[in-house]
Amino acid sequence: MKKFAIKNLMVPLEEYATVPEDATLSDTIQALEHAQQAFDHTKYRHRAILVLDKTNRPIGKISQIDALIALEPKYKEIQGKDTKSAFRHFSRMFLNSMIEHHRLFDGSLDDLRKKASRIRVRDFMHTLSTDECLDENATLDEAIHILVMGHRQSLLVTCDSEIVGILRLTDVFSAVFHSLATSPERE
Repeated sequence: MKKFAIKNLMVPLEEYATVPEDATLSDTIQALEHAQQAFDHTKYRHRAILVLDKTNRPIGKISQIDALIALEPKYKEIQGKDTKSAFRHFSRMFLNSMIEHHRLFDGSLDDLRKKASRIRVRDFMHTLSTDECLDENATLDEAIHILVMGHRQSLLVTCDSEIVGILRLTDVFSAVFHSLATSPERE
C-alpha cells in the first residue's frame, strides 16, 4: 500500500460535480443530477458537490446531509454545533417524537422546491480546510489513515497546493477489497 499513489484512485476535479458559490440549492441539485448521468456508471455515484469561487477554485463542499439540513433549518437548532453525534444513541420513538414536536419537513414538495430555489450554497456549505487535503503522491495507507481517523467520506487531492481531484472513501474501499478478493489464495 505504500507504493500505491492516490492520484490513481482520485476522481479528477473536472469530472466531479461542482457549482459556483452563488448557486442556489436548486442549482446544486441539478448539477448533481447532471454529474450522476455523465459519470461512469461502473463506479460509485457522486455523494457530494464541490463549491467553486469566482476563479473556479474549490472553496467548499456540500454533502447529501448538508443539503437536507439546508432544506430544514430547524435541524441546526436541534443539533446545535455537534451535528455528527448529537442524537446517535436515542431511540427511534424519541426521534420520531422530535419530528412531530419540531414540525420537521412539515410542508409539500412544492414548498421544498420553492425553498431550494432561494437558499444559497455559500450559506450552508462546509468550508474546506487543509486537514482534509492530501498530496496526489501520498500513499494509500496515508489516505486510509486520514479517512478512518477523521471519519471522512472524502479527501481533496492536491498538486502543488492546487486541488486537482477528490479521493472518495468508496473508491479506496473498492480498491482495497477488490485487491483482497483477487489476491492469490493462501496455501
